[in-house]
Amino acid sequence: MTKPIMRVATTHMKDILNPGDERRMEMPGFDAEFVDFPHYIMKITDRIWHDRQVEAIHDYYTPDCPIHTLGGDIVGAAQVVRNTHDTLESFPDRRLDGDNVIWSDDGDGYFYSSHLISSKMTNLGASEFGPATGRKILAHTIADCLCFENKVIREWLVRDYAGIVLQMGRDIDEAARHLAEADKANGFNILNHHASNREMIKAQGPLQVSSQAGQESLSVRAFAGRVLGDIWQNRNASAAMLYYFDRARIRYPSDREFYGPDQLIPLLEEMFVAFPDMQLSIDHIADIPYLDDVRDIAVRWSFSATHSGENDSGTGLYGSASNAPVYMMAVSQWRVKDGYILDDMTIWDDVAFRRQIETQKLGR
Repeated sequence: MTKPIMRVATTHMKDILNPGDERRMEMPGFDAEFVDFPHYIMKITDRIWHDRQVEAIHDYYTPDCPIHTLGGDIVGAAQVVRNTHDTLESFPDRRLDGDNVIWSDDGDGYFYSSHLISSKMTNLGASEFGPATGRKILAHTIADCLCFENKVIREWLVRDYAGIVLQMGRDIDEAARHLAEADKANGFNILNHHASNREMIKAQGPLQVSSQAGQESLSVRAFAGRVLGDIWQNRNASAAMLYYFDRARIRYPSDREFYGPDQLIPLLEEMFVAFPDMQLSIDHIADIPYLDDVRDIAVRWSFSATHSGENDSGTGLYGSASNAPVYMMAVSQWRVKDGYILDDMTIWDDVAFRRQIETQKLGR
């Protein structure tokens, strides 16, 4: 009997890396050593990062693969190799431990993964954020990859850089300002770079929210649309009480952790004050079984907004209103049961997001 497709979140690493030889799913064009798609994602990550076979990136990324980040895009396997070597100069002991792979078969031989990663590392070399600090860091990343015939052909990468900066003992806004100043010196404008993304979201119109009664029986897409639509599109922070389990574990950028939606609401309220014209887009959804009737859902989403609001003190979560036209790219991984989110890991690059605001302040 064929074994079930690997569930990364509940499988020991020794079994992930040594799953046997029997194929568990149809994967046309993928090397025979990979028993299923989650195994492919986990194995190539282990080979590149833990075995330090960095040049193997050429085997698993296409030469023209675009990698989308909030800080700007890079293109191609060769650039991924260079960036990996640069990262290892800054963090030579860095690991990439996969916490989960939520995936989808998108048809015609295309597979999509949302790979949640925890990285333990020590800052022993200079980085884009300054000289080495010697500090130990725990960073969280989600890499969404579109794969075809044994290669990553497109990637969307979100990392909690704000959490890294804080663990280094540095200020997030100062880091964003430093990057914006470097951009200006180098002739790069992150606001202009994301202009097409903002226009694409605006052209789609407001996110449609399902009107179906209840939420337990909603399709995954309808559920995701209702959660993001009611809370974020409608800027209704208190709606979090409807969709989160009362003891939900929630993790957000800047190493923020919340226990229950009541702790999350104040942060959401500050976001919605700062960006009063927010318009959302749901860009990809994948879901897999977890245990029993619990499912793991990965949602890549984005928004376009203007940084035009501030609180009564004239500041706010992102400082005084700058009127910066901003673009956000985020990925959320939810664990859901009976229409409630039990666990939420939401990641975006808050340094790159603030970098857009700092760019506006410097003058476009």
